[in-house]
Amino acid sequence: KAFAQDPSHEMIVVTPDAYTLFHGSMYSNSVTTGNWEDFIAEELVAYIDSHYRTIARRESRGLSGHSMGGYGAWRIAVKQPDTFSAVYLLSPCCLSSPPAPTDAIPQSYLRADTIRTIAGFQGADFGTKALFASAAAWSPNPANPPFYIDLPIKDGALQPHVMKKWDANRPLNTLDKNIFNIRMLNAVAFDAGTKDSGIASSIKTLDSELNKYRIAHFFEIYEGDHINRVAERIETKMLGFFSENLAFREGGR
Repeated sequence: KAFAQDPSHEMIVVTPDAYTLFHGSMYSNSVTTGNWEDFIAEELVAYIDSHYRTIARRESRGLSGHSMGGYGAWRIAVKQPDTFSAVYLLSPCCLSSPPAPTDAIPQSYLRADTIRTIAGFQGADFGTKALFASAAAWSPNPANPPFYIDLPIKDGALQPHVMKKWDANRPLNTLDKNIFNIRMLNAVAFDAGTKDSGIASSIKTLDSELNKYRIAHFFEIYEGDHINRVAERIETKMLGFFSENLAFREGGR
C-alpha cells in the first residue's frame, strides 16, 4: 500500500526469524541460544547481498524493528555502523534499566523463580517468558540446566550480579561510550505511543541524550499503545524514512 500510494524508492525488506526456545533472541550473542547479533549483521547481510539485487554498502542498508526488534535494531546499528547507515526504532523495549525493586519483588520475577521445566516455561505468561529470553541473551549459564541461564531471582532472592549483567546491555546505560559509532549513522529515528508509558519515557531520554551530543534525529510520541498503530507507522513513517535516507544508486543517492 505504501509503495502504491507514494513514489518511494524500490527497496528489499528482509524480516529474519529470530524466534528461539525462549520466544525471542534479544538479537544478542549468547552461548545458550546462539549468536543472533552476528547472524543479523554478518551472515544475513552476506546472504542477501549474494542472492538479491542489492547495493552492497552501508549507505544502502538500514535496520528497523518493533519492541524487542527495536532494541535489537539499535543494539546492532550502534555496534555495526560500518554495515548499516540508518535505523528506525518502533516502540523499542529495554533501552533503560527498570526501577530497582524496593518494597516488593515483581510478580513476574517470582513466577519465573518457580519454573523448573521446559513444559512449565511453555505454559507461562508473556512477561515471564520475556524474563527467560532476556536471561538467555544477557546472563547465559552453560552450567545451569535445564534452561542454561541465570535469572535475576533465585530461591526468592534478587541476584544483583545478574541484574548488573542486564544493566550492561541496556543501550541508554552505554550510550556515552558508543557515541562515536552513533555519530557514524547517517539517520536515526524512533517513536512510541502515548499509552506505552515506560517505552515512551525511555525514548524521551534517548531524544535528550542525542540532543546533548547534537546528533540529528527524528523523534515522535504519537497517540496509541504498544501495538495498535505499528502497521500504520511502518506504512506512513518507517518506509518513507528509509526512502529518504538510504542510497539507491551506486556511488550516490
